[in-house]
Amino acid sequence: MEGLRGLHHITAITSSAEKNYEFFTYVLGMRLVKKTVNQDDIQTYHLFFADDKGSAGTDMTFFDFPGIPKGSHGTDEIYRTGFRVPSDAALDYWVKRFDRLDVKHEGIQDLFGKKVLPFVDFDDQQYQLVSDEQDQGVASGVPWQDGPIPLEYAITGLGPLHIRVSEFDRMKMILERVYVFNEVDQNDSIYLFEVGEGGNGAQVIIEHNTSLPQARQGFGTVHHAAFRVDDEAELKNWEDWYSNIKLPNSGVVDRFYFQSLYARVAPQILFELATDGPGFMGDEPYETLGEKLALPPFLENQREQIEQKVRHIDTVRSTKTFEKEYE
Repeated sequence: MEGLRGLHHITAITSSAEKNYEFFTYVLGMRLVKKTVNQDDIQTYHLFFADDKGSAGTDMTFFDFPGIPKGSHGTDEIYRTGFRVPSDAALDYWVKRFDRLDVKHEGIQDLFGKKVLPFVDFDDQQYQLVSDEQDQGVASGVPWQDGPIPLEYAITGLGPLHIRVSEFDRMKMILERVYVFNEVDQNDSIYLFEVGEGGNGAQVIIEHNTSLPQARQGFGTVHHAAFRVDDEAELKNWEDWYSNIKLPNSGVVDRFYFQSLYARVAPQILFELATDGPGFMGDEPYETLGEKLALPPFLENQREQIEQKVRHIDTVRSTKTFEKEYE
């Protein structure tokens, strides 16, 4: 069985697919590479924001479940998503941009020897930008070439994932024995783990926290985190591994854009393993990725019904020209 290759995608919950699209497109400058629906709840949008080509390891995705209440942050949750930027200087750019656009942030900080910039969106979803200046490990993606952010400052992929847990020893055991992560650093009650080639694209931050109440899932919180495996054959090896260690799991699920395998590893913490391919450009051309409602073949016969359930969102960008915004 091959080891995990790093982060694949993070899926969170938003109160508004429209606001979410505006924030990620026009504020963060990430590319919408797929506008589809939750395959298990077809009245719910599933939006995928990623690098220029929708590469594995760069996706931040969102559900907008109708009527779901706001979540609350606490312990036992996937708390904060990291995004990689090329350099420390890029963080200076983002501070000025966030100030200009009234995006709440906490200023540039040091975390495990790297510069980070924590910030939130309109739902109090927690993020941080992480500098790749000293990074060695999993390669990052390619920034959206035609987006509003200068390429030297733009987001290129997913960075370390921050998880809070009330039972640290159990989570440490799962990461090390089930997923073959290694603990590489510690700062008080915060621990850094990495897998595979390591680096920002293959790291998980575990915070041991017993003082906060248990988090409650809802909009503004993360739904699950996914890690990369090569292909479906490798995913089936992981399914066998789960069976051998008696870890309850979903079995392999065909998501069309990738194959998936889910397991709940702690209260409110769902891990997915996902294949690198086939990817997002098999059913749409590069030039118009994310502009139409895309459905996998097994939902295509329900298109009329689905289009009646989900409201229209204008995501056409190929007819627009984005000027690079240097502040």
